[in-house]
Amino acid sequence: MNIALGTDHAGFEYKEAIKAMLIDKGYTVKDFGTNSNESVDYPLFIRPAAKSVAGGECERGIVLGGSGNGEAMCANKVKGIRCALCWNVETANLSRAHNDANMLSLGQRMISEKTALEIVNEWLNVPFDGGRHARRVGFID
Repeated sequence: MNIALGTDHAGFEYKEAIKAMLIDKGYTVKDFGTNSNESVDYPLFIRPAAKSVAGGECERGIVLGGSGNGEAMCANKVKGIRCALCWNVETANLSRAHNDANMLSLGQRMISEKTALEIVNEWLNVPFDGGRHARRVGFID
């Protein structure tokens, strides 16, 4: 599976940890930056990551920031993206099972690195339930 990554300076450290975990597990990673903790404008990195998912270059995407809110908002402006801001394993599970989220947003200042890695692992491994949820996702799209 190809995974897009995008972050601003406030999510850089977790992005690097997530990237290492993904590569370790055999995922292909396309890193859209940023590449340091120097202050940057997050849309410059989030939008290209979201476009790569919407366009089919990557199957899923993970974006990060201080809270993850702005990053989720930015990603969700791209047609075809369903980006879920998650803060624990349960929200990650439901974002996939019920909402077929194709992007995940995380806030580095809101959760521990251990929790972030657990969320990513859960989010990547939970299938979409379909059924009644498919109709609802269809209304979103």
